[in-house]
Amino acid sequence: MAWVWTLYEKYIRGKLANSGNNSPTEAELEAAFLRSMSRSSVTILVQVPIPNSVRFKGLARGTILEMSELLTDPMTYLKEKYGGGKFKLNFHEGWHFVSTKNFKPDGPPLWEDMPEISF
Repeated sequence: MAWVWTLYEKYIRGKLANSGNNSPTEAELEAAFLRSMSRSSVTILVQVPIPNSVRFKGLARGTILEMSELLTDPMTYLKEKYGGGKFKLNFHEGWHFVSTKNFKPDGPPLWEDMPEISF
């Protein structure tokens, strides 16, 4: 899950700095990260090929706890559940955007016939 920390590090350091802690210890960073993760969600989107445009279809949204398999091995999770495509994972803590990460597993696009979520 080190790849998730990479996405959250700037966000966590900024939150701590805003609260007056400009030099957090490793223990403080870890505690803040775990608190943030417990309140975080991830949205899975896939790029829909449209000529001269970019559109993303929402496939799923859930808490970090609900999506633990995704965090453990995102490429395998996406490929097995949704097939191939250009996927975007958006991370939020509550209403606050944290970061995004793109993945591009190979394979047939199993997601094409799946319903789009509203968010």
